[in-house]
Amino acid sequence: MARYGPKEHDVLIVGGGAAGLRASIAITENHPELSVAVISKVYPMRSHTVSAEGGAAAVIKDDDSLDDHAYDTISGADWLCDQDAVEAFVKEAPEELLQLEHWGCPWNREEDGNIAVRSFGGMKIKRTWFAADKTGFHLLHTLFQTSMKYDPIQRYDEFFVTRLVVEDGRCQGVIAIELATGKLEFIAARSVILCTGGCGKIFPFTTNANIKSGDGMALAYRAGVPLKDMEFVQYHPTGLPFTGILITEAARAEGGFLLNKEGYRYLQDYDLGEPKPYPVLRSMELGPRDRLSQAFEKEKEKGRTIEGPYGDYVHLDLKHLGERKIDEKIPFVRELCRKYENLDPAKEMIPVRPVVHYVMGGVHTDINGATPIEGLYSAGEAACVSINGANRLGSNSLTECLVFGARAGKAAAEYAAGKKKFSDGLEKIVSDEGKRIERMFFSEHGDQSESIAGIRKEMHQAMEDGAGIYRTEDSLKSSEKTIKELQERLHRISIQDHSYTFNTELTSAFELSYMLDVAEAIIRSALQRTESRGSHQRKDYPERDDEQFLSHSLAYQTGDGTPRVEYQPVTITRWPPGERKYGQ
Repeated sequence: MARYGPKEHDVLIVGGGAAGLRASIAITENHPELSVAVISKVYPMRSHTVSAEGGAAAVIKDDDSLDDHAYDTISGADWLCDQDAVEAFVKEAPEELLQLEHWGCPWNREEDGNIAVRSFGGMKIKRTWFAADKTGFHLLHTLFQTSMKYDPIQRYDEFFVTRLVVEDGRCQGVIAIELATGKLEFIAARSVILCTGGCGKIFPFTTNANIKSGDGMALAYRAGVPLKDMEFVQYHPTGLPFTGILITEAARAEGGFLLNKEGYRYLQDYDLGEPKPYPVLRSMELGPRDRLSQAFEKEKEKGRTIEGPYGDYVHLDLKHLGERKIDEKIPFVRELCRKYENLDPAKEMIPVRPVVHYVMGGVHTDINGATPIEGLYSAGEAACVSINGANRLGSNSLTECLVFGARAGKAAAEYAAGKKKFSDGLEKIVSDEGKRIERMFFSEHGDQSESIAGIRKEMHQAMEDGAGIYRTEDSLKSSEKTIKELQERLHRISIQDHSYTFNTELTSAFELSYMLDVAEAIIRSALQRTESRGSHQRKDYPERDDEQFLSHSLAYQTGDGTPRVEYQPVTITRWPPGERKYGQ
């Protein structure tokens, strides 16, 4: 593995999605004298932000308020979010979306020219801004084009980060492979921001793209930063059964119905946190995602779902909306159904099932994105600030990337502006990393080596069986045992492709190692939280326990495959814990 460098920047951002690009712009606007770099394993417009469809939440209408948005977020999170962070989030959200408007984001508008908003699950007031059902694409495009006008921002496209360089108690850059050449690059930086997104590919059925392998989470975890609230994994109730492709919540916001095999709107039988009968102006299909996914599992237990080759499913019915409304408000849904299911939702029902969508947990940060390691920051889905608690409300995530991407950018810039010198001896860290990668290239295990695909398949099965929508002590312990065994077997893989140009086998091995590290944190955090809250549902502990567990979990890597989990109090400002209710 060839090595050269180092290159040097004041601030280095790992990840070119919404959070990363927003951070880069914030840095340059506030500190134009600083050198900024964005490193990404894909071209930025291929970042997973592009897949977000439904919209971004922020208060804009006269019948809405910041307190309403805050309460919906806190209640939806089952009171596990930090309320100071939520208050900052809802206050800065409208400013961020209006800024995107000024940069050219094509928000949908009403006939009078005002911003259009739609309903979204768990929010009692319409406050979700949208650009048809390609909101993430337009948002990311706007940020990318805006970032290109700033000369201080340099990009390293298609570089794969293998290690954070931490020396003398502070983060001083990263080591990365240039995918086109296989060269190992040391990129020095006075501060680093991790904006690498989530880790949904740990599970077999997910809306997440293949790049969502928890890279930033694992890099921080290995460097000594705890992963916070990792037990909270959100299933989206409407993914396509085979591919996991998301059918956006906007489809239900526009009036879609969820029907079981008998053609019955089964959600009326379940507690979704709203008064019954359900309000005329709200659809029962717009309950929070965790409760809709749990209702699906209950229907499955009753034998009222439909068996398919890729698991049970129910139907999402949009036929009554008509072609005109579908083409105007959710055209991408129609396109996806035609391409991937060979059906037209204007005429046929869509098969859907719960699929992993989002991880509420992530790299432990403060309200400005700072981690416990000096000089290291994080934002977006890779981070846990925490505004999502035990369950994220739909359309808060895009806005979170903007608000906390900007905050992390400003904080990292302030730190880097101090111009701290780099430590001596960093070259040895780079040399050691090169030797480690060489050993992966030329494994000593020969014909007895393990398969990357085989280990990944077993990891998927263990996570689905043991850490899915409903969990028990036995299921979690069984999964934990499997993950430990897979981590041992991971050392016996060998890379058959010894070329240096776009060696996807090598990057797949790294991604698998990242996913297994994050998986152990998810399972151990879930085992120790002996209550049910939001997306974390224990059949053996079905009640919420505020006395014991109104706290964030912090999972630290220990080296033996069993993380050490500690707890940190949740910050309560103005809303004491109560029952989750919507539409009040």
